[in-house]
Amino acid sequence: MGLFDSATFQQLENGLKGAALRQKTIANNIANVDTPNYKAKRANFKHTLTNALQEQTIQANRTNPRHFEFSGQSSKPFFSTHSQTMYHHNGNNVDIDKEMSQSAKNQIYYNALTDRISSKFNSLKTAVRGR
Repeated sequence: MGLFDSATFQQLENGLKGAALRQKTIANNIANVDTPNYKAKRANFKHTLTNALQEQTIQANRTNPRHFEFSGQSSKPFFSTHSQTMYHHNGNNVDIDKEMSQSAKNQIYYNALTDRISSKFNSLKTAVRGR
């Protein structure tokens, strides 16, 4: 077992990865604000974190007996595309104000995670020094 194998470090690392993925998705939406027929996308991964914390596994809900049975752990995000709205005459639905707001919210989340990791490293440094 390594020094950084604790559940806290792993959860913080996964949070940072999720924030980075969300930021890439937001940046992609902003970059395509004028692209005809482009539909805004969202990175969704909090559902997986919530399920993993509550149940430790993810179970499939079968609505038909012909569906495959499966269960297990998954931490993969999924991307959703919002195609019901249209904000521009060219079929594009990227709302730049909403994207900038989401970007700022994600930046605050990312900064909170980096502060938490920094404090964990400072605690380790203090423990090693003995002061």
